[in-house]
Amino acid sequence: MVAMRTAGSVRRTAAVAAAGLVLLAGCGGSGGERGDGKGDGADKGERPGGPARGASATTHLKNIPEVGAALRSRIPAGSRQVVAVYGEGVNSADATVVLYDKGAKGWDQKGRWAAHNGRRGWTTNHHEGDKRSPVGVFALTDAGGVLADPGAKLPYTHSAAFTPPSYWSKNTRHDFDYVVAINYNRVKGTSPLDPTRPEGQSKGGGVWLHMDHGSGTSACISVPKPAMQALLRALDPARNPVVVMGDKAHLTA
Repeated sequence: MVAMRTAGSVRRTAAVAAAGLVLLAGCGGSGGERGDGKGDGADKGERPGGPARGASATTHLKNIPEVGAALRSRIPAGSRQVVAVYGEGVNSADATVVLYDKGAKGWDQKGRWAAHNGRRGWTTNHHEGDKRSPVGVFALTDAGGVLADPGAKLPYTHSAAFTPPSYWSKNTRHDFDYVVAINYNRVKGTSPLDPTRPEGQSKGGGVWLHMDHGSGTSACISVPKPAMQALLRALDPARNPVVVMGDKAHLTA
C-alpha cells in the first residue's frame, strides 16, 4: 500500500484489487448493495425527521437534537463533529442525515440531507445478512472511493477496487464512488477496503456512508452525491467525528 499526503489528506492506493472485491461482496455484511430502486423508499428529496428547521433549532445547541441519554453518553467527550442519522422507523429504509459541528457556543447544524439505511430498518444486534443497519455511535476515521479524492480531510483510498461487481443491479454502479467507513466491526485507521472483522464475520461489516441509489441498502447509510462530497470535505480527524445512528425510538431512549 502506498500513501501520499496532499493538502492535509492522505491518499491511499489499494495494492490488491481482489481483496477489495471480496469486501464489496459483503458490504453491509449481506452480499452487497443490490437494491432495485423499488419499494424501499425511493429518494424524493428532503424529508421530515430529526431536528426542526429554523435558526433557533439548528444553532448553538447544548446537545444533538433527538438523541437521548443512552447514545449521547457514548459520544466521546473530544468529538466536535457528529453525523446524526435519523431513521424514520425501526422497519423503515428512510432516514435523514444531519451534520453537526461543535463551536464555542454549542452544536451548529452544517448540513441536512435525505438518506436511506438498511432496507429492513434497524437493529441493536446486527449480523451478516439481516439487511438492517446497526444502531449506535461509531467513529469515522477513513474514507475512499472509485473517484479521486474531492478534498477529504480523512485519509482517502482512491481505488478501482471499490467498483461494485458487474452482477449487481445497474442502479448501484456508482454507490461507492465516495465512501466513509463507519467503524462498526472494523479496524480503524485502515482503508475501507480492509476486510478484517475483529468481532467475527457473523457480526457483519463493511458498513459505510456512501452514495444513494434511491432505495434501502444492505446495512450502510446512503446519501446523494453532493452530500457525500460535503461530508468528505467537512469531516476532520482533528475534530474526532462520529456517527450517531438509529431509528427514532432507539435514538431518543
